[in-house]
Amino acid sequence: MRLKMCSIHVKDPASAHEFYTGILGFETLMAMPEYNLFILKDPGSAGGAGLLLEPSDNPIGAAYMNGLHDAGIPAIVFGVPDVRAEYDRLAAKGVMFQGEPSEGPGGTSVVMDDGCGNFVQLHQD
Repeated sequence: MRLKMCSIHVKDPASAHEFYTGILGFETLMAMPEYNLFILKDPGSAGGAGLLLEPSDNPIGAAYMNGLHDAGIPAIVFGVPDVRAEYDRLAAKGVMFQGEPSEGPGGTSVVMDDGCGNFVQLHQD
């Protein structure tokens, strides 16, 4: 058994697709704009799990997304080799963060706002 796909609720899947590919560097696995369907994959990966940019038009999905965001809780965690370098790269592109990268018992991490309705944690591999 393996993880095939996970999803993250977003306000606008097309805008989220633009941010996640253009700013964060994910690659498109599938894009069907006419159906508001966008699935991403890790850059350069042949396999691995897909990330569905789920429309938040369902009231349950919207409540979940908004509840997490209002509480400042990350909806998903992405691994990066160097949190500080990624923080610097993304901050230079205008991405907003909750604060500076920090080290704790679980490692080095930072939380950013994806501008699509979610906080995303970057965690150092």
